[in-house]
Amino acid sequence: MGDEEAGLCGQVLNKCVDPRYHQRKSLFYSLFQFLLLLCLLFGILGYSMIRRSVSLRVPLYHPDQKFFQWNSRVDQDNPEPEDEKIKDILKIRVKPIVLAPPEGIQYHQGYPMNYHFLIDHKDVCKTKNPFLVLMTPVAPKNVRARNVIRQTWGNETLVQDKVVVHLFMLGLPGGSDSEEVQQSLNEENLQYQDLIQSNFMDTYRNLTIKTMVIMHWLVTRCPEAAYAVKVDSDMLLSVENLLSMLKRPNIPKTNYLTGSIRRNRPVVRSKTSKWYVSEEMYPKPEYPPYPLGWVYLFSSDLPAKLVEISKSVNYCEMEDAYIGMCMEKLELDLSTPPDPSLFRIDYSNYDRCKFSKFISYNVGSSDELKEFWTDLKRPEPPCPENKPV
Repeated sequence: MGDEEAGLCGQVLNKCVDPRYHQRKSLFYSLFQFLLLLCLLFGILGYSMIRRSVSLRVPLYHPDQKFFQWNSRVDQDNPEPEDEKIKDILKIRVKPIVLAPPEGIQYHQGYPMNYHFLIDHKDVCKTKNPFLVLMTPVAPKNVRARNVIRQTWGNETLVQDKVVVHLFMLGLPGGSDSEEVQQSLNEENLQYQDLIQSNFMDTYRNLTIKTMVIMHWLVTRCPEAAYAVKVDSDMLLSVENLLSMLKRPNIPKTNYLTGSIRRNRPVVRSKTSKWYVSEEMYPKPEYPPYPLGWVYLFSSDLPAKLVEISKSVNYCEMEDAYIGMCMEKLELDLSTPPDPSLFRIDYSNYDRCKFSKFISYNVGSSDELKEFWTDLKRPEPPCPENKPV
């Protein structure tokens, strides 16, 4: 029987092989599966490390940042991120970064860092160290207004021992002659060195953008100045009277915004009005207190706060009301000037004595501005003796 069984085993190996052979075979398969699993694990880890290395070479973005695709072109000669400058000034804690840049406009179209400067004088405050900066928004084609301001109050650079800097803020010209207008602006800036231009379209409905770009310029180019004024091109400004007011001991040095303050003003809902604002843009029936946009004064700490808080304030085309919305969000009050008549918005008849006491007033034309200014600067006292003011 032993030999028969051996022969049969030779024919049917899978039934009569030594049991130790099965043990070795099972051990080999287990070891092979373990090594295969280990290789797969190392492969996954290696791939993850490569992906992470590549991702870290992508520019890091703040989670609140949403740049245009062309934002990398902003101010190539000033590579320091300007949002970080604002955060340094405000001492805002930087939030954790994310690796993927979100798409679209950052916050809304009024947020000034959506735009970049085409003409800039970023060192003017470093070299001149002004106490007061005057910023005038003006249309690109309004050369006449700029020239008259240069010949009058915009030419005052040292008043009561205080250095004053004046600059014009412009956007992009529109129309079929835009290239010619832009070339003229470049030449004008070479001559006067007082234009700041950003790449938004310069239109009435973009005045909020224009104002916020002014704030952006002040916080990133001129944070050392004590005060700044936003003043329109159709205003006659007395820098002398303005500085006299600022020298009063009760004038705040921070969180200060004053001018012709408007309160409890209803939102215009008529679609035919120049000041129409839809309920979608601003749903409340009344605006918060705001400074009339023709001219207002503010302390140098406010621009950074206004730019930062504007991230959470919905865009509104009424630029002065929008400043009021930002102040409301900041929970800051607007200040009535020591004498409300200092900031005049209109007049019936020119009177040299009365006008000599004002800080600002609106004029009908550039010719009128020059005429009144020339008369006010005559050496004779503006007010005859015993004449009531």
